Amino acid sequence: MISRNPCIANLQAGYLFPEIAKRRRAFVTAHPESRIISLGVGDTTEPLFPHICESLVKKARALGTADGYSGYSDEGLVALRERLNEVYYHGAFASDEIFISDGAKCDIGRLQLLFGSTVPIVVQDPAYPVYVDGSVLIGAAGTWNGYGYTGIKYVPCTAENGYFPDLTQIPKQSLIYFCSPNNPTGTVATTLQLTTLVEHALKANSIIIFDAAYSEYIRDSALVKSIFAIEGAEKCAIEVNSFSKPAGFTGVRLGWTVVPHTLKYESGEEINTDWARVMGTVFNGASNIAQAGGLAALDAEGLVEMQRMCDFYLGNAALIRQALDYIGINSVGGIHAPYLWAHFPGRDSWEVFDEFLESCHIVTTPGVGFGPSGQSFIRFSAFGHRDNIEEACIRLCKLKR
Repeated sequence: MISRNPCIANLQAGYLFPEIAKRRRAFVTAHPESRIISLGVGDTTEPLFPHICESLVKKARALGTADGYSGYSDEGLVALRERLNEVYYHGAFASDEIFISDGAKCDIGRLQLLFGSTVPIVVQDPAYPVYVDGSVLIGAAGTWNGYGYTGIKYVPCTAENGYFPDLTQIPKQSLIYFCSPNNPTGTVATTLQLTTLVEHALKANSIIIFDAAYSEYIRDSALVKSIFAIEGAEKCAIEVNSFSKPAGFTGVRLGWTVVPHTLKYESGEEINTDWARVMGTVFNGASNIAQAGGLAALDAEGLVEMQRMCDFYLGNAALIRQALDYIGINSVGGIHAPYLWAHFPGRDSWEVFDEFLESCHIVTTPGVGFGPSGQSFIRFSAFGHRDNIEEACIRLCKLKR
């Protein structure tokens, strides 16, 4: 028999969310009468809005006709790429610099194939787990030392530094994963902070993988939604984005990645060329039905629907924040992102998770699952039906002593 892939064997304790699901199942088995409310996993819950939904239905029906049938779309429909360029990037890119995919998370995994196992990896701490686990799977993470992986540079992003990393800690020629609005903390990097990040990457010959999946939740015009709003970013950054959270496409699956022609390796070759090769090798294009929905989401009516969707979840976040304030729990986020990051000084994150599950029948996400700096924190997700959010807040408020 062949041996097990050592990179998979190097993954620690399973992916965060399966572990949460396992603990939830165990609790429900022991307490079958309980009604669990999830404020944990970041999955959308509300129905698609009519205009976007109808476009999906219309395309699905068209595929059943000779004139309406279509097959592979490779890097994505040109019309969708052009519309994304217009709406998000003010026409700054050519259509072949925008690659349509089945979601941001999938692209983040494929980007690991692009850069291989020898490039130094830098992640915000705390960070979305796929940045780390994807690095483990490709063999770039080193070994587990009990707190993190030896091949990954964890740069703390905490209240003490305004949730922005100390850039002097970042090695040269690194691959820097950066998410804003941030998952899990819900914080947003300022324009000045992103400017310093880009300047650092340019000087250090590093590349930023900028995860903008929550950009549509930003409500302050002084905060930028794209790394490419920063001068020079087209020479040092790749941006990943998605329709999942603003349009409710977590199950529909549609995202995109921008790889500018101006982004080049040390030897001068375009990274765009290699990314096109990777995508053409391991991916045959996003669903044509999903892409029709994406086009509808980007027209005038669809953009209004996406804003309404984001506003709904931000309304949920406001309720959770009020409940946490009432019981005296300090938190950040929830203003320009659907997540709140609550602090429980001196407590173990999993211990607090179990306490909320047992006392309130509420599922949260332990902060330590996002990295060493997440210890003593809990992430609250605002994705949920309004009546469930309201009930969860009532349960939380009963904890006030």
